[in-house]
Amino acid sequence: MAVGQNISTYFEGAWHDGDVPIMRAADHGAWLGSNVFDGARYFDGVAPDLEAHCARVNRSAEALMITPTVTTEEMVEIVWEGLTRYSGDSAVYIRPMYWAIDGDRTAIVPQPERTGFAICLEEIALAPADAVVTLGTTRFRRPVLESSVVNAKAGCLYPNNARMLAEVNAKGYANALVADAMGNVAESATSNVFMVRDGEVFTPIANGTFLAGITRARHLVNLEKEGVTIHETVLSFDDFRAADEVFLSGNMNKVTPVTEFEGTHFQPGPVTARVREMYWDWALSDQ
Repeated sequence: MAVGQNISTYFEGAWHDGDVPIMRAADHGAWLGSNVFDGARYFDGVAPDLEAHCARVNRSAEALMITPTVTTEEMVEIVWEGLTRYSGDSAVYIRPMYWAIDGDRTAIVPQPERTGFAICLEEIALAPADAVVTLGTTRFRRPVLESSVVNAKAGCLYPNNARMLAEVNAKGYANALVADAMGNVAESATSNVFMVRDGEVFTPIANGTFLAGITRARHLVNLEKEGVTIHETVLSFDDFRAADEVFLSGNMNKVTPVTEFEGTHFQPGPVTARVREMYWDWALSDQ
């Protein structure tokens, strides 16, 4: 992600201009990776599902044994206060975050109630409406709860995503279609994934190896209201090769059509276009 040109930071009870320092070298989050974040979006004067994103960062903190210190309602209020620093036509990425400050006597387990909190607002443009992506396969897989904190949006998970992206980028693809521990499709390296076949929509069932995203859930609600048949199910790589349409779903850009999966080519199709249209209609409505 390119660094935005306009950053505001909420830290220690106040908003500050710029990307201010928030963490010390001895903080548990700095040297042992006990940090979590979430990402919401502000555009066209709205911040869709902001409350859900703020609630999730608190759940993520608890999953990493970090004590959340700000309620969902308080966090939403702080974010909206910060957004007054931006114009209504700005596109802003909203990142609330927690990290542990101290460890227990072993130094490994985060100490309760010793929590850092910040919010970063960064002006980052949405992808253009005609943006597309290509996918490749990677030898790296999504972990399971028994080995990683996959029930949190945790910074310590992202080096695995980074090596997925580096591997497929070296092969000429923009993103990776990633397997879970059983070898079934889980998601992409950066977002959830959907496919369309014969007018019906399919997405990998949430099996605890990946975050079933807030934007993903919004698409499912919108599709159900539209009367589209939806399947949350186990999907193979061959299922995606046989699809009529494939698209990614993530908070950063909402809907991104896939035009290739390692030699299998797709055209951005009518269902993908309708999913995007429904999301924007919902986001810009009174909700």
